[in-house]
Amino acid sequence: MTEGSRTIKVMEAIRHRLATRALMPGDRLPSIRRFAVMMGVSPSTVVEAYDRLSAEGVIRSRPGSGFYVVGAAPSLDLRAPEPLREREVDPFWVSRQSLDAKPEVLKPGCGWLPPDWMPQAAIRRALRALARGPDALLTEYGSSLGPPNLRRILARQFAGEGLDISPETILLTASGSQAIDLICRYLLRPGDTVLVDDPCYFNFQALLRVYKARIVSVPFTPAGPDLARFAEALAAHRPRLYITNSALHNPTGGTITPQTAHRLLKLAGEHDLTIVEDDTFAVLEPDLSPRLATLDGLERVIRIGSFSKTLSASIRCGYIAGQTDMVAALTDLQVATNFGGPGPVPSEIVYATLSDGSYRKHVEGIRRRLSRSRKDVASRLGRMGIEPWLMPRGGFYLWCALPDGRDAAEIARAAMQHNIVLAPGNIFSPLQAAASFMRFNVSQMPERAWEVLDLAVRTAPPKPL
Repeated sequence: MTEGSRTIKVMEAIRHRLATRALMPGDRLPSIRRFAVMMGVSPSTVVEAYDRLSAEGVIRSRPGSGFYVVGAAPSLDLRAPEPLREREVDPFWVSRQSLDAKPEVLKPGCGWLPPDWMPQAAIRRALRALARGPDALLTEYGSSLGPPNLRRILARQFAGEGLDISPETILLTASGSQAIDLICRYLLRPGDTVLVDDPCYFNFQALLRVYKARIVSVPFTPAGPDLARFAEALAAHRPRLYITNSALHNPTGGTITPQTAHRLLKLAGEHDLTIVEDDTFAVLEPDLSPRLATLDGLERVIRIGSFSKTLSASIRCGYIAGQTDMVAALTDLQVATNFGGPGPVPSEIVYATLSDGSYRKHVEGIRRRLSRSRKDVASRLGRMGIEPWLMPRGGFYLWCALPDGRDAAEIARAAMQHNIVLAPGNIFSPLQAAASFMRFNVSQMPERAWEVLDLAVRTAPPKPL
């Protein structure tokens, strides 16, 4: 290999890292000596490659510091969240209160099921079997795509929904959140526009802020996104992505209708829009609703999901299903940033529970239990003047309007004084248009939570006229 071809090899290696978002604007490149060792070339070859990339404006030198990718690094300034919000309507505050809660704290505002709703016996069986397995299961890294046995099970499940894909087009990730992170890291550049629903899952907004994306929201209706407003947003903002839950939408519990799904995909095709469909809650549906990924055949829809809500939040394992070339690029990116996806331990536990028939029975039991809880909680909320926006087909959320337009943040603040974490509406609303709404988790409503909620609602001041 000539010196010139070695230089090109180094340049292409850096360009590949940029393309897969392993290197982002503002990131420091490896030192000349270190990169020379990594690439198996001489330091002078790396110097030549860095100089050429600097001349192209791809990287730049900072004397005494090294070489950096051109542009500002994506960052999240937690000291001054943008926009500045009260702590009770800041999603990070609500998340931390739920995640760091002491045992005595109740969490009607959290986004998961209680421990006694989860298949603990099946998980313990899988752990015992894992402990008797090969040593490598307990000590080695996982494969780049994730174990084939689990990907085959997922492919069979998708085929049952009408989405016939190869296990090679499924990438296992460390979590559902990491799946979205990889996609955003791969597809977005600072300043790109991303469409989300209003309201939407608050962590979508938090992650997009990390990548300095411009967030544009579209009102969510009981049938799905408002298509007239959706079309206007596409024409006006030319967004790169749309991120949504089409089944059991978080926080509203709504489900997209077939008519809305078909028109949405037509608009996406006309405007070259990529859709990320988060299917995390969909297994809790009593029967199958339209899936954008299935209708589209993964042409411009990327499907993601995880098992945190129905199996265990402690066993972190998610997935991405998409086009072959994109999955290959995301696999490289996951190797670069996390040295692979979930390890053998969580992957094998998920595989064991999905393959022995217990998971299907467990999910069926959760659906029945949640159906009763939704009715009971909705009835009791109604007696307090709190009305569900709609009655979901499944899932564990009720998105509710408070009586007389009362301020949800004020009620959340009062409840926190009694060790009750609530989820006020504006943490889900990019436009801060849900001040009198609250999301309730029907599986996390013990009697003491009702007592505190009743007091907080009765004593909260009505919305000023």
